[in-house]
Amino acid sequence: MGPCPPFNFPNSAKGQTLEAVTIYSTSWCPSCMSAKAFFEGKGVAFDEIDVEQWDDPRGRLEEITGRRSVPQILIGETHIGGFDDLLALNADGVVDELLKVSA
Repeated sequence: MGPCPPFNFPNSAKGQTLEAVTIYSTSWCPSCMSAKAFFEGKGVAFDEIDVEQWDDPRGRLEEITGRRSVPQILIGETHIGGFDDLLALNADGVVDELLKVSA
């Protein structure tokens, strides 16, 4: 699988106050790279946590998210799942709703 093409969204989130996005990833994971490109294309900053730095990355990730695979994505306190889950929720308009911070 090659690198993911850049995501371009006409209504980017630049300049808006958004929920924090956290991506648990590894440096070599293509789906992790695609998840990061997705949020970069939306103009959304994210915190990346490289699980390879942990002693027991898969076990600890499972404790936090309930899953052992990467990427695992959180928007605020909401666990999104992996990249395929992110795309499905985005197609339904859920991602943009989760990113919005209530005033």
